[in-house]
Parts: sequence; C-alpha cells; structure tokens
Amino acid sequence: MSSVPQPSAARRPRKGLALACGSLVFLVLIALGTWQVQRLHWKEGLLHTIEARTHAPPLPLAEVEKQFAETGDVDYTPVTVTGTFLHSGERHFFSTWQGASGFDVLTPLRLADGSFVLVNRGFVPYDRKEAATRPQGQVEGTVTVTGLARNPVTQKPSMIVPDNDPAKNIFYWKDRDLMAATAGLPAGAKLAPILIDADASPNPGGLPLGGVTIVDLPNNHLQYAVTWYGLAAALAGVLIAWLLRSARVAPPSS
Repeated sequence: MSSVPQPSAARRPRKGLALACGSLVFLVLIALGTWQVQRLHWKEGLLHTIEARTHAPPLPLAEVEKQFAETGDVDYTPVTVTGTFLHSGERHFFSTWQGASGFDVLTPLRLADGSFVLVNRGFVPYDRKEAATRPQGQVEGTVTVTGLARNPVTQKPSMIVPDNDPAKNIFYWKDRDLMAATAGLPAGAKLAPILIDADASPNPGGLPLGGVTIVDLPNNHLQYAVTWYGLAAALAGVLIAWLLRSARVAPPSS
C-alpha cells in the first residue's frame, strides 16, 4: 500500500526553489553593488584628471595633437589656437543650456598652415540657429581661441540617440568626420584629430555663449552601491529569518 506524502515533504521542493531564487537575487544585488564601487573608483579618477587638466596653462594646438597621437586622450586639456573662422561651414549640435533647448555651434577654424580644427563656439537658443539671426557673432579676421580640447566621438553614444541629420544641419552626436565632410572645407584639407570647446570669453552680440563644457560630472555611485548592498543585506535577513522559522515549525520526521 502506497504511503501518502507528508505535507512537509510536498513543500520541500518549493522551499528549495524559493531558496535558490533568493540566493540568485542576493548574488545579483552583490554584483550590482560591486560594479558601482568599481564605477566609483573610475569616476573619482576621472574627476581628479579633469581637475588637474582644467587648471593647467593652455598648450598650443600642435602640442595637444602630439599628446593625442601618443595617448589617444586629451579630454579637458586647455589649448589655445589662432586662425580664421569659416562661418559658412558651421555645424549645429542639438543641446541644452541652463534649461533652454538650442544648439552648440561648431565652426571650422582655418589655421596658418591651411589646416582646420572644429571649434565649439558655444550655445545659441533654438530660434537663433541660423547665422543670419546673430550676425554680430560672426567675427571676421584672425582670432585667438582658448578652450578645452575634446576627444573625438567615434560612434553614436547609444541606440536611443537619434541619427544625425546633416541635410538639415542638425547633429545629435558629435561625429567630427561627418561634420567636417559637410562643412564645405577645401578638398584635401587637413583636419585636427580633436575638437575644441571655446571658453566663456564673450562673443560680439552675446552669441554664441561660450564655456559650455560640462566639467562638474555627477558622482552618485557611492549611494547606488549602498542601495544595492543594503537591498542584499535586507534580502539575506529575510531569507535567514524564513529558514529559522521553517526549521522551528517543521514537524519531526517519523
């Protein structure tokens, strides 16, 4: 005659499954917390580098280009360069500044040797995109620009970023090569491998507004790590309490 399974035996597989699922979630939470700690160390290093670089004296463009060729990283390095703007080739990068939507104006600067570098002159409101609406800012003749070097962006930052629309002269990410290719530069013109964000020196007429480089990067990784580790600790407490309670209420085996 077959025996009828005891209730405790019937519950045992479900208990094991619940324990396995809880353990898996615990490990995921620990992994997320550890990842945030790693991100914290990375962000602190980045902020230290930015702080050191932005307070250094500006270097000539040739020196910055040499550093970029050697290291591939000159982000936030102060740089100074002299040339003439090719205003007809300005490209417009969709951005926001102090809560307003508009565009960063990136303009080719022709250097003495005939080469070019793209300079982010700063922000203009949405309705001032066209150069004709801000003629005073289209400075002529030789100018000296001081700003921060920026590494080129080699690919779209993420899938949620729209594709660039060069036909409308609207760029959603700074594709340096595409900007240069559509800016009307002379055939065969040499282009600097970096971009330059101009400093906050005022332009005639007030536009573009320079100094738009974001250097105060948020660093919330510590609180994220505490959150994930806290959730893991809470889950561990729940699992332990559940196991202790199950052990107390389990009927003795016959």
